[in-house]
Amino acid sequence: MIRTLRSYIFDFTGIAIIGLALLLFITAPNLKDLLNVSPTILNMNTIFLSILIEALPFVLIGVLIAGSIQIFVTEEHIQRLIPKNRFLAVIMSCVIGALFPACECGIVPIIRRLVQKGVPIYAAIGFMLTGPLINPIVIASTYMAFGNDIKIAGLRMGLGFLIAVIVGVIISFLFKGTQLRHSITITSNLNHADNTSLIKKVESMLKHSIDEFFDMGKYLVLGAFLAAFVQAYVPARALLEAGDGMVVSLSIMMGLAYILSLCSEADAFIGASFNSIFPTPAVLGFLIFGPMIDFKNTLIMLSAFKARFVMWVLLLVTSVVFITIMLVQNFI
Repeated sequence: MIRTLRSYIFDFTGIAIIGLALLLFITAPNLKDLLNVSPTILNMNTIFLSILIEALPFVLIGVLIAGSIQIFVTEEHIQRLIPKNRFLAVIMSCVIGALFPACECGIVPIIRRLVQKGVPIYAAIGFMLTGPLINPIVIASTYMAFGNDIKIAGLRMGLGFLIAVIVGVIISFLFKGTQLRHSITITSNLNHADNTSLIKKVESMLKHSIDEFFDMGKYLVLGAFLAAFVQAYVPARALLEAGDGMVVSLSIMMGLAYILSLCSEADAFIGASFNSIFPTPAVLGFLIFGPMIDFKNTLIMLSAFKARFVMWVLLLVTSVVFITIMLVQNFI
């Protein structure tokens, strides 16, 4: 009862924040004169809304896919598809992720549902890391953003795949079980019943998708707000001026990728704008690290998985990306 009430409070808070942001957006041109609102606050509001508007379509796609997995994919399907060998399972999940056009905003509901269906947690992480990074849409946008330079797009794809495999294999040795915050027992009589009509299955799929959306949406709102706050109040110029040396440059670019929380379909154009300021390996770190895990994505993961597991994923992804870029910088 208490958990249900707390969930309703979180849902209401998220809707209230979105409503307030939309109100600010509509009245923004007059707010400065009417309420003497700081331009920084108006800028934060604009950034917040742009992140939400950019992310929400992908979250909706993600929860619809998650709902479809819940209704139309059985545990037996998963067991037949996933290899028993952990290394092969990670490789296969990374290959599927590379072919799957998903954004980091909407991929967490998908991997949570896959884990509930029996996909090993390390295979799900491999899918999560490659899905937003190596899919065809991202590679095409990277190719165009860098002036039709196949080298940057190829390095992003190749190094990103290698990093995802390494992180997935390490996770397979460190963690057992699902690592979900709450073990959910599926009891719906509609699930996979051969005699259930397609309309009933679609209705059930939509109900699951709505539940997923409200469960994940409040964390997306909070993450977008905090990311907008940091972008509005942290002096980016000071960070750029500090970028002297490969270690510092790479650290700054990875930090910016995490804080900015850009959609992976558009981040290449932002990364290309830094190409004249930072060395190519640092820009590559920006392009690889951001789609794998960013600020809002971390909060969404915390809604689905145990905090200790999420912190380990963040630490491993950060470390492996940093070390890999440093090792190959002389060849880029």
